[in-house]
Amino acid sequence: MSITVAKTAGFCFGVNRAVEIVNSLAESDKKVCTLGPIIHNKEMVLELSQKGVFSIDDIKEAENFDTVVIRSHGVPKSVYDTLSAYECETVDATCPFVSKIHRIVKKAGESKKTVLIAGDKNHPEVMGIVGHCVHDNFTFKDEDELSEVLSLMLEKNYNDICVVAQTTFDVTLFEKCLKNIKKVYTNAEIFDTICNATSERQAEADALSKSSDCMIIIGDKHSSNTCKLFAICKRNCENTFLVETSNDLDLSVIAKAESIGVTAGASTPARIIKEVLDKMSEVIKSSETNEFENFEEMLEESLKSLNTNERVMGVVVGIAPNEVFVDVGRKQAGFIPLDELSATPISNPEEVVSIGDELELLIMKTNDQEGTIMLSKRRVDAKKGWELLEKAYEDKEIVTGVVTEIINGGVIAVANGTRVFIPASQATLNREDNLEALKGQEVSFRLIEVSQRGRRRKVIGSIKSVLKDEFAEQRAAFWESAEVGKTYTGTVRTLTNYGAFVDLGGVSGMIHISELSWLRIKHPSEVVNVGDTVEVYIKDINDETKKISLGYKKTEDNPWTILETQYPIGTVVNATIVGMTTFGAFASIIPGIDGLIHISQISNKRIEKPQDELKVGEVVEAKITAIDFEKKRVSLSIRELLPEAAPVVAEEAAEEAEVEATEAE
Repeated sequence: MSITVAKTAGFCFGVNRAVEIVNSLAESDKKVCTLGPIIHNKEMVLELSQKGVFSIDDIKEAENFDTVVIRSHGVPKSVYDTLSAYECETVDATCPFVSKIHRIVKKAGESKKTVLIAGDKNHPEVMGIVGHCVHDNFTFKDEDELSEVLSLMLEKNYNDICVVAQTTFDVTLFEKCLKNIKKVYTNAEIFDTICNATSERQAEADALSKSSDCMIIIGDKHSSNTCKLFAICKRNCENTFLVETSNDLDLSVIAKAESIGVTAGASTPARIIKEVLDKMSEVIKSSETNEFENFEEMLEESLKSLNTNERVMGVVVGIAPNEVFVDVGRKQAGFIPLDELSATPISNPEEVVSIGDELELLIMKTNDQEGTIMLSKRRVDAKKGWELLEKAYEDKEIVTGVVTEIINGGVIAVANGTRVFIPASQATLNREDNLEALKGQEVSFRLIEVSQRGRRRKVIGSIKSVLKDEFAEQRAAFWESAEVGKTYTGTVRTLTNYGAFVDLGGVSGMIHISELSWLRIKHPSEVVNVGDTVEVYIKDINDETKKISLGYKKTEDNPWTILETQYPIGTVVNATIVGMTTFGAFASIIPGIDGLIHISQISNKRIEKPQDELKVGEVVEAKITAIDFEKKRVSLSIRELLPEAAPVVAEEAAEEAEVEATEAE
């Protein structure tokens, strides 16, 4: 018995990328979901659900999660628009080859070209492609459907067309369809968007099935590329079987076969391939020993590229917007995707590396067919960082990191390449402080929990713990030098109806509302706001309660001081009438000081009441005739500025004296 395993079996680049993205998110403390199965393999979906990553079908359910992942098949543009309105984070795991098709059809539509899509219209990938078309488009899955589409297009006089294909479309069928299209549209713009890995996988399966008397296709029955592999092999080999797991193997068929070919769909995990091959080895054990040993060697060689977890040293030789090219001393070209470069979100690789940098990297995936090695710097950094965090936790050391995300329940800080969750209750000294202010800031914190369960790591930190110690030191330093009259610069923390509380650096003091302004105010917010930086001085210290009374208003701003220095008796001012009484009118001289214009000083003729000559809000020219700083009174006269002052008769003088006496009382 001979068994040949296809070199192209297992995850393709796009699928591996999507699974790695989700596995990385599963290690965080976020609630993560995928919009539909991340790949068409229920075993992988089940495995991810056990890690806390769930698949949702209704986009409305995304609101219940911190992060929603767009699966490798891609989605229509409308889905992106809907998700942008939600508070959850969106991570795009769309296969880069699929994203390329999205860009092609969008550009074609903007040029008013009709788009022809080779693929199953009910497949998620094709539905996503259609969702990025901005003009007329049609889909076809075989030559018959294409014939109907072409007839309709000719009937409606469609001229300029663009042709693309689902990444997993049958290569042979696509070539046949293209011949039919070119007969009708000689100027058709054709894009061969079938993934290279797909075409190579199908070609290898076709050749392998022709030389085998039994073919085993491993993969999910709902996977498009797996089903196409089955159809291709079935054409050449009658004994072709599709198995989802090792439990589906018919060992009696395996035992009778002389030559067995094995391949797997692009969404089939290496673990399942290995389980199937291991079970097949049970049949071979009954054969000759040397034949079994040969199978073991073949199995090991086949899985070598599927289980890479090796560290290598590499030199940066090129930098692109979305990846970094690295020479690792092998025939394959090494590259680091942008999201595998750093644990901290970056937009440009040059923020992290430069040409010529030597890096320690982890091999994530080797693709011998494409001659590439996918590498990760982030994971190596995280491993080293984890070891440093474990030591810091044991030694109770303070750790420094940068806050990269604000999430439900707290913040995420990255320290030594490792994500650290800091609960909201431990992120600030005061609960009312805004967490958004921490984003992008370098913070110091203590680790209050560091644990690992299997591959899942949990790190929790506390900024509050460090801040409390810092404030304790600040308080001690404050009380050593605090004294009445000393001036401080502080920050307004809270406002009440009776005053404002100011942080002086570890210690709070209160400015009473009467000390905020020389003017009458109803609430402190008329003068200061939370977050304002203010200059204050200590008015009083209660040594027993440690309460501090602060002064804020300055002597030079006292309106009576201003009046004394700038408005001597005899000064003529423009005053605004602010009130009326039976004996006169009150007018504002400067903010905070009103003067009385006695009824006898309003006019040079006798008037019955102030309203006969004045009205509230009116601006009048008046002369300061008297100032009593002790009683805080100012007398004004309009009459003295009038051209001719009428004499005051005895009766009027008596009335004025009586009014003045009443006023004094």
